[in-house]
Amino acid sequence: MRRFWIHTVLPMLFVLIPALAGALLVAALPPDARRDYFARVSQSPIDWLILALGAILFVVQLRLAWKAMRWKINSFDESGDNWLSHLAQAAEWFPLLGLIGTVAAILQTFGKIAPGSNPTPAEIIRNYAPAITATGSGLFMALMNILPIWIAQAGRELIKGLAGEVVPLAHVQHTEPLS
Repeated sequence: MRRFWIHTVLPMLFVLIPALAGALLVAALPPDARRDYFARVSQSPIDWLILALGAILFVVQLRLAWKAMRWKINSFDESGDNWLSHLAQAAEWFPLLGLIGTVAAILQTFGKIAPGSNPTPAEIIRNYAPAITATGSGLFMALMNILPIWIAQAGRELIKGLAGEVVPLAHVQHTEPLS
């Protein structure tokens, strides 16, 4: 029974953590902000691109993380580790994509203001708000796409410990006793 938990259940539970973290983050947003974001995203192609690429990358990383935590006879399956690392590094591009969308929306906002006109603050805010969704989408996808590699590494350590291996404490500092 312990073997089943270590080989199957724990890797699956660990892989669910990033998805649950994303759901928790979305649920933690104020309802009005969440509703406004989803309304604006439905009309923003740059957000579609960011969210679609991020979701694909996330699913691939979750699959690789699950594979990486599968305990074999005396070790883990490390065949996908390089890809998992490279895909996690690709997460750095999502804030930049969000920034491109933000700049484009700001340019569009100012392009709608005719020279000599006196737009109301409400008009400016209404036109400027879509710029923020691209930033939010980029940051959210960056966060989601750095979690799988972290979960794979932490999960391996825990699974090793539960399997009976001695896991070295990497960041413990030894100090001399105070006299």
